[in-house]
Amino acid sequence: MRTIHSQMALEVTQILLNAQSVDGTLRKQAEETLNQFLQTNLQSFLISLSAELANNDKPIESRKLAGLMLKNALDAKDHIRKAELARRWLSIDKSVKDQIKVCLLQTLSSPIADARSTSSQVVAKVATIELPQNQWPELISTLLLNMGSPQVQAPTHLKQATLETLGYLCEEVSSDVIAQDQINSILTAVVQGMNIEKNNEVKLAATRALYNALGFAHSNFENNMERDYIIRVVCEATQSTEIKTRQAAFECLVSISSLYYDKLSPYMQNALLPITVKAVREDEEQVALQAIEFWSSICDEEIEIQEDYGGDFSGDSDLPCFYFIKQALPTLVPMLLETLLKQEEDQDQDEGAWNLAMAGGTCLGLVARTVGDDIVPLVMPFVEQNIAKPDWRQREAATYAFGSILEGPSPDKLAPLVNVALNFILNAMKDVNNHVKDTTAWTLGRIFEFLHGPNIGTAIITEVNIHHILSVLIEGMKDVPNVAEKSCGALYFLAQGYEDGGSASSPLLPYFENIVQALLVVAHRDDANDSRLRTSAYETLNEVVRCSTEEAAPLVMQLVPVLMFELSSTLDTPKLSSEEREKQNELQGLLCGCLQVIVQKLGASESTKYGFMQHANHLMNLFFRVFACRNATVHEEAMLAIGALAYAIGQEFLKYMPDFYRYLEIGLQNFEEYQVCAITVGVVGDICRALDDKILLYCDGIMMQLLKALSSNQLHRSVKPPIFSCFGDIALAIGESFEKYLIYAMPMLQSAAELTAQATSVDDEMIEYTSQLRNGILEAYSGIFQGFKNSSKTGLMTPYSPYILQFLESIYQIKDMEDLVTKAAVGVLGDLVDTLDSSAVPLLRQSVFYKDFVDECLSSDDPQIKETAEWVQHTINRVVSG
Repeated sequence: MRTIHSQMALEVTQILLNAQSVDGTLRKQAEETLNQFLQTNLQSFLISLSAELANNDKPIESRKLAGLMLKNALDAKDHIRKAELARRWLSIDKSVKDQIKVCLLQTLSSPIADARSTSSQVVAKVATIELPQNQWPELISTLLLNMGSPQVQAPTHLKQATLETLGYLCEEVSSDVIAQDQINSILTAVVQGMNIEKNNEVKLAATRALYNALGFAHSNFENNMERDYIIRVVCEATQSTEIKTRQAAFECLVSISSLYYDKLSPYMQNALLPITVKAVREDEEQVALQAIEFWSSICDEEIEIQEDYGGDFSGDSDLPCFYFIKQALPTLVPMLLETLLKQEEDQDQDEGAWNLAMAGGTCLGLVARTVGDDIVPLVMPFVEQNIAKPDWRQREAATYAFGSILEGPSPDKLAPLVNVALNFILNAMKDVNNHVKDTTAWTLGRIFEFLHGPNIGTAIITEVNIHHILSVLIEGMKDVPNVAEKSCGALYFLAQGYEDGGSASSPLLPYFENIVQALLVVAHRDDANDSRLRTSAYETLNEVVRCSTEEAAPLVMQLVPVLMFELSSTLDTPKLSSEEREKQNELQGLLCGCLQVIVQKLGASESTKYGFMQHANHLMNLFFRVFACRNATVHEEAMLAIGALAYAIGQEFLKYMPDFYRYLEIGLQNFEEYQVCAITVGVVGDICRALDDKILLYCDGIMMQLLKALSSNQLHRSVKPPIFSCFGDIALAIGESFEKYLIYAMPMLQSAAELTAQATSVDDEMIEYTSQLRNGILEAYSGIFQGFKNSSKTGLMTPYSPYILQFLESIYQIKDMEDLVTKAAVGVLGDLVDTLDSSAVPLLRQSVFYKDFVDECLSSDDPQIKETAEWVQHTINRVVSG
């Protein structure tokens, strides 16, 4: 075996080249050989790859693949696989790792740019694994030595590769594993690379490295001199003669605007505003796009501040709003309006396109959301001057400008303008230019989204104009795909505006049949795959059904056999190509989604529920056939539809359980496609609510699958909170029969509760997950307590109650806890007392926090928290006094 490995190591160059051969047989054989080498002797394999990468005499093709395979041996997108690879690397002999790292650092000085770049990425991957373990401590100092000194000039290509490596390092590694003095040294090297170096490639690498390093620079931005220096150097880089450097410099400004918004005031009027405006008006498109993005980012920051603080920035506010957008309006808005006239002829056909006009319109929309009414007088003259011009670009730009400012300003400000303009806009749907029609349909959608509904004082849609509006939209749905898709979108928001009308009759009722028929025709167009048209048609159909009144129920009922027939047709097709199969799966998912909405709509009313139950058998058979398709999205939609059906027909669903249970089990075991698993967990909850204690027959199997899923490292963490919540659904359904699962469920709940109590992460994603976990645990506790209530076995919960109270106290101690979690927590306190009754009294006496917790909830601004707290206080008073 050793001889084979030695021979393979010697022949690795040829094997790597063969693995890229156009000869399929040769390529497959080489791939198998490389995989065998990897599996049987990892250390030799990695040494061979690193030696290949470092050897300047080897072909660049073999070196690049060697580097790519090294990178793939260290990292993966899947978080579980990523952790496995990290553990595997850490287990390798130190001498072997050192040998590989020497090769990687040596490659940074290679004259071949591709080899240097590949090695930069691999160094960063190794650092991501080792630095958090306090390994490779000399890496950063070694890299910084590559930059040379006043006495020793380093080769230009080495400096370029080193800066690229530092950039990747900052992108990959968390800032808390690098000491502040090293961060300072990295920033110094990077900023000097931008400022002092003459070589353009080095300047570009330095600017890109700074972009990744900015997240490390918080303490530096607190220092006025250091901040001034960094921003001055970035601003100077925006004036570079090299377009890529200018683009990278503006990308740095975008990042700075997000990370350090509160530090920008000294630079905004005299530096950042003139630099960005000049770039938008005069520079190449890729640079101008980043300059616009700077202002979009400022808008995002100010919108978030206004949402968080409600415009009150005095006293307690952690982050004041500097109103940069409001101050810049006189310059910013005219600049953005100019960009709207820079459309591209084929911008609608190329869905991936992003150009100045699109970026400018998007930014204008964000400006409108930031400043509200103040933007209207600045934009309307442009609209009025251009809306009727012979040049299509001017008509389209005026329409785009008007549509962009419909979110943000008050309805009182906009409604009079829209009422005057609506007929003109409807007539513009007959424009000779497709771009104009596309933007007009989009603008109609925005009007209906933001200025139509029961809470809008001045009605935009009336009995007088609704017929005209619907005629225009239905005609628009016959147009080219992009216009038809926007017309569907406008109809979606038109229907949504009648959702909470509070009237038994909807103005859409006389047109309901025509609308549905038109949408089905659109969904069957030969070109319905273009511009998301088919998806948009079905989504709009769902919204029209969902927002319909009870009077439309007979018409909704007629849709059921139509959609069932269509779904059945997709299941009877012969062999398809992979592309055809993908389109068919998408259609199946859309049809299952439509049926789910219809089931929910008809199942919500006793008068319609029994009418569609005649279709239940056929529906279930169709959904079972859908499960035979190997497509996760289709499975999700079918599972959701079954959950809706179970909830609608209640205990009648029991007859489907023998056949359905195996699909339920398959879904719960689908850790790889974890969204399917999560939805299946939710459907278990639907079935519990439908069947109550009739679910008991299946609970052993379900609980076993749920407990396995919780214990698995292979399952995505996002599925675990819904599983805990599902424990509560099961307990609520089967009551005291949950006793036999307590010994398994309660320790898992306790461990998870302790985990959330120890959570200290400032990462937004982790904070959100911890909140979801708390909520899932609380829903479990609530369901279990309520399940045992009024039974002879309430005492079974007494031993667990001190831990539950500790968990509740840990939630109480957290400042700014989410309202949803607070409501659930105080509710569990009430459930505990209500279920344990007099047994809860000694527990309450030992717990000092509960009175303050309840009092705090009683003074909450959230009516639901307040109402729950009132019930809890009443329950505690009853139990304590009794």
